[in-house]
Amino acid sequence: MRYAVLVTGPAGAGKSTFSTSFLTHLQASHRTGHLVNLDPAAASTSFEYEPVIDIRDLVSLEDVMSELGYGPNGGLVYCFEYLMQNMDWLEEELGGFDDDYLVIDCPGQIELYTHHPFLPTLVRHLNRLGIRTCAVYLIESQFMEDRYKFFSGVLSAMSAMVNLEIPWINVMSKMDLVTSNPDNPSGGARNGLRGRKNIARYLDPDPLLLASRRGEEANPSNPRFHALNQAIVQLIEDHPLVSFLPLDLTDPDSLETVISHVDYTMQYGEDEEPKEPHDLDEGDFKDEL
Repeated sequence: MRYAVLVTGPAGAGKSTFSTSFLTHLQASHRTGHLVNLDPAAASTSFEYEPVIDIRDLVSLEDVMSELGYGPNGGLVYCFEYLMQNMDWLEEELGGFDDDYLVIDCPGQIELYTHHPFLPTLVRHLNRLGIRTCAVYLIESQFMEDRYKFFSGVLSAMSAMVNLEIPWINVMSKMDLVTSNPDNPSGGARNGLRGRKNIARYLDPDPLLLASRRGEEANPSNPRFHALNQAIVQLIEDHPLVSFLPLDLTDPDSLETVISHVDYTMQYGEDEEPKEPHDLDEGDFKDEL
């Protein structure tokens, strides 16, 4: 049985760093994992592990932009259209990997996950090849600094989940920038997020965070904005699809927790004794709610 993890999310979320840490963990656990690069714009020096499959061997964004005159976004769309037309290339590349974990590092353009057909088509192709597939969607902890930006991320994750229709895990990355250091309360902690109770409201999104704060109701400058917020609150309450696992790559237990959820989601090693995913130590964040 082969397994594939699509590492997705917006630019800057830490996808490549997570992919590297994922592979390092697999190696330390005496498991076989390989990196697959699906970003035609990736720099050659951006990978600690050499990709065993690299879309740039088929088509690169740099070549498309220089030879066809496309801009970055149009060039990226062209690259994925070209990949879809040459899936036999990808199938041949995938043919040499059995009982392996393929960690697929994806581009950071959100539209590829939310409404373009490229990745859903890829997922269906992987499934036809008998590769169990799930997705990890990362957003970085700075999203919690701005509640409107955060809920934009929540809606993007929700849209991507619906679009790809595969087992899905959402991850809040770079949590080392958020969690307070009790010996140095100001060191590295984001303003307004030092309380673990407040962090928990973002990991398991509380729609009331988007509701008007006290005093804002008195500002009638944009009643449509308020109505839109209320509609989003209602949508998230009616369809509570999104929650986040916290990821702090300075803490090995945090990475182990995320990977155990990936394993469980894809039923990795199902011929062995079934294993439940590791606990999140939710008491650290949620007992105070």
